[in-house]
Amino acid sequence: MRRSLFVALLLAAAPETSLGPDSRIALVWGPSVVAAQEESRLDSLVRAQMTERKIPGVAVAVLRAGRPVAIKAWGYSILSPQTPATVTTAWGIASVSKQFIASDVMLLAQDGRLSLDDEVGKYLPETATAWKGVTLRRLLSHTSGIQRESQGFDGGKVQPDSVVIAAGLSQPFDFAIGAKYQYCNLCYFAAAELVRRVSGRSWESFSEERLFRPLGMTSTTTTNAPVRERAKSYNISPMGPVESTEYAALRPSGAFVSSITDLAKWESALWTDRPLTAATRRAMITPVLLNDGTLAGYGLGWVLDSMDGKWRAHHGGSLAGFRSEYMRFPNDSLTVIVLTNADLGRPMLIAEGVARLYLR
Repeated sequence: MRRSLFVALLLAAAPETSLGPDSRIALVWGPSVVAAQEESRLDSLVRAQMTERKIPGVAVAVLRAGRPVAIKAWGYSILSPQTPATVTTAWGIASVSKQFIASDVMLLAQDGRLSLDDEVGKYLPETATAWKGVTLRRLLSHTSGIQRESQGFDGGKVQPDSVVIAAGLSQPFDFAIGAKYQYCNLCYFAAAELVRRVSGRSWESFSEERLFRPLGMTSTTTTNAPVRERAKSYNISPMGPVESTEYAALRPSGAFVSSITDLAKWESALWTDRPLTAATRRAMITPVLLNDGTLAGYGLGWVLDSMDGKWRAHHGGSLAGFRSEYMRFPNDSLTVIVLTNADLGRPMLIAEGVARLYLR
């Protein structure tokens, strides 16, 4: 109990350490420090990737059973003027955001306000004909057959999610409902709009009130909202890094910016029953059943597969020049989270390398 309280207090009041490209461990939480050999190998692995891919900044979290082992930031969050990346820098997490939108829906299910087997049209009546037979489970698991993007989406245009959804209703399905898995960003626009209508408030404020604020995730917000310490993202060209142009539009499918510290807090919460119950957490990382009786490699906001024979639940993100990876090995009680601000960042490669340092 005393050890758990110690970790919780550190999570709630971690110092905002400013780190340059030559920093060592930025922040280590928990009852023991990282073993010197592991620390050195972690540092070498990340620095090698940064050099090879010309990544301005990287942040990494390693956790065991929700308890942070190491949190570190390298390099720069902004190149001009040079601003060191820190453990509280907010980065665009892109599609890693899907687990939060899915969690919003699951919270409403926990509240008894909807069921995953309800059709989307029950809550979004305008979809009832065009998307007849599509359930919330199919929506969140990318097994609905709905096309990946709405023809109405324009990254440079701020418009309601309902407009983007309406524009996609005339598009034919790519396959029969439940026939296979195929990634669908439009589905998460619909999920977010559903949260708004069922909860009676914006999905942004619902996420803040039910997920982020209770966990003290103070650097997590939407991509169009101000945040005190935010990274810029870059496209790596032969002439060097060029600042990326971000969407003016807010995409629920890639909605949030967050810091490595905040994502560590979220991971810690995934080992408790608040805000998500054990049944909910289990459902989200259970493969969805397809029509032919096989399993999709996706749950509800999580990709499900294996690495080196180790089962994992993970998700990557790509938006503007930000690249992110959130990788969990539930059976091994290990999680690795990687945030980068370059289009050539390859955070999944970094996360896999880091995971191999810590897997037993």
